[in-house]
Amino acid sequence: MKLGTLNDGSRDGVLVVVSQDNSKYVTVPEIAKTMQFALDHWDELQAKLVKVYLDLNADKLPSAKVLSEELFHSPLPRAYQWADGSAFIHHIRLVRMARNAEMPDTLETVPLMYQGGSDDFLTPTSDIPQLDFAHGTDFEGEVGVITKDVAMGISPDDALDRIALFVMINDVSLRGLIPEELKGGFGFFQSKPSSSFGPFAVTKEELGDSWKGGRICLTLEIEYNGRFFGKANAQEMFFHFGQLIAHAASTRNLGAGTIIGSGTVSNEDNKNGYSCIQEIRMIEKIATGEFKTPFMKHGDTVKMEMKNLKGQSIFGTIYQTVKAKQL
Repeated sequence: MKLGTLNDGSRDGVLVVVSQDNSKYVTVPEIAKTMQFALDHWDELQAKLVKVYLDLNADKLPSAKVLSEELFHSPLPRAYQWADGSAFIHHIRLVRMARNAEMPDTLETVPLMYQGGSDDFLTPTSDIPQLDFAHGTDFEGEVGVITKDVAMGISPDDALDRIALFVMINDVSLRGLIPEELKGGFGFFQSKPSSSFGPFAVTKEELGDSWKGGRICLTLEIEYNGRFFGKANAQEMFFHFGQLIAHAASTRNLGAGTIIGSGTVSNEDNKNGYSCIQEIRMIEKIATGEFKTPFMKHGDTVKMEMKNLKGQSIFGTIYQTVKAKQL
């Protein structure tokens, strides 16, 4: 099943069911008006939403409308919680090298995670605003999950059963602010502005055989300024999503609608390219002794998409342009 949220100008938008081929959608106010309401009542409403989805794909709904991705917000325009992991160890090693930081002793035993701002997500096609280009604007291509209610102390295996939906993420980072923030010992805040998500959230059935071992085993395709930048495969997650969810829930319950990110999709073999600028900068530094690729500037664009084994877009497209913001 595919779900999305129409951007009607309200804070939470309008929940819609999306056809498998992303060509049409239908509103479902009689079931749920918003994505968060659907998640709050997931066990009760899922079957009803699936029926609508099947009828939509079978052309049985005359109320269906032609879909344009520009009409959509991120699946959750705002969320009660957004916690981003860093499950690709190759990425951790590279970015820590960039700021001359030591690797944690628990690198392979305890997932890294930070709690991001979730009150103001960008739409999949919103401009990425930048006040100061010395901040080092970077994109980070990720995948993630949206949970049902999760009990504190849940096991990693049981946590996999608490996943409701899967999403694609652009976790915008301000690289120039990160070192000083972390030096203070209190973690990311200003260096992690609003993120955006692909327009469609999907159930595991849409991933089919590509959902294995708690990982999405597909490539994340990224274009930067209209050119190939990366196609790293998300199957190389060191910690799977059950482990990330269990880590987040180790001392607290997680409410329905919690978003857990994978961290930047990264592969040991860089022939597949990259999912963020920082990684290619580190490769350049290692190879030549200097950084060559600049961070994003006014007018730069990034496009992200993930396709299934049949070549069909799963989450729709993130396409964003960096724009200087005037105060």
